[in-house]
Amino acid sequence: MTTPGQAAPGATVTSASAASAARGAGTPVVEAVGVGKVFGEGAGSVTALEAVDLTIRRGEFVSLIGPSGCGKSTFLRIIGDLTAPTSGTISINGKPAARARLDRDYGMVFQAPVLMDWRTVAKNIELPLEIMGYSADDRRRRSQELLELVELGQFADRHPWQLSGGMQQRVAIARALSFDPKLLLMDEPFGALDEMTRERMNAELMRIWRRTGTTIVFVTHSIPEAVFLSTRVVVMSARPGRISQVVDIDLPAERSVETRESEAYFRLVTRVREALRRDEPTDGTGGPRGPDDEVASTTDAERVRAEGLA
Repeated sequence: MTTPGQAAPGATVTSASAASAARGAGTPVVEAVGVGKVFGEGAGSVTALEAVDLTIRRGEFVSLIGPSGCGKSTFLRIIGDLTAPTSGTISINGKPAARARLDRDYGMVFQAPVLMDWRTVAKNIELPLEIMGYSADDRRRRSQELLELVELGQFADRHPWQLSGGMQQRVAIARALSFDPKLLLMDEPFGALDEMTRERMNAELMRIWRRTGTTIVFVTHSIPEAVFLSTRVVVMSARPGRISQVVDIDLPAERSVETRESEAYFRLVTRVREALRRDEPTDGTGGPRGPDDEVASTTDAERVRAEGLA
């Protein structure tokens, strides 16, 4: 008899981290060396990131987690060429981030789906392809493939306002994958969803990741979410954001509700939580801040740019 999260006797279990390492050995998708970011000048300047070194290889699912204001989203925006680093270098598939954006090397999904209400679900997914000059037949074929992938095939002719929040995010994910990017950047995409919907979307995203093999960089404030989804969890310190620890998630590649009940899962959640606690600020200079205090927020214009719509 097996307990939840354990394999049957004699079964071969491959962890997600081992599987992604096998796929991406020697193939860096993201290479950050000494990346820093300072906002403002002089006495009023704020150092958001400092000396961030990180290599992400093909097929990995890497989550960034840390206290509010630690620079998680800023680092994601640097990868996506939505802002430039003040120091250090960043390369995507061996290219500068700006070149990678122009080459459509990545898609981006934000906390808000940013769908166009006057376009149908299928037409929202097709929009990047329309801008890129794909034929109408190719656009329709690709949108239908992606609608099946996110299990919304019967909703192609609906409009976003007719869908639930979770369904809208699935459309946003499908749109980000429409031009088959090598890298998917996700900035708290499930943060506004209720807990049950969020867990269901976690399972959906895992299924999509396994099917596509796309490299994913995912920002979250949720420790359980980070552990459930990832091959590695990057723990960041309070501002100025640095990488304080990288936790390998050696859970089986196939994950389910039972995974969340396994001893290995709880052990990893505790490990990430303890890593975060070690870096809690004590002098008040880098403590949690509200949304209005974030050093860098993503504007609608930046979302449009990131999704290849401009």
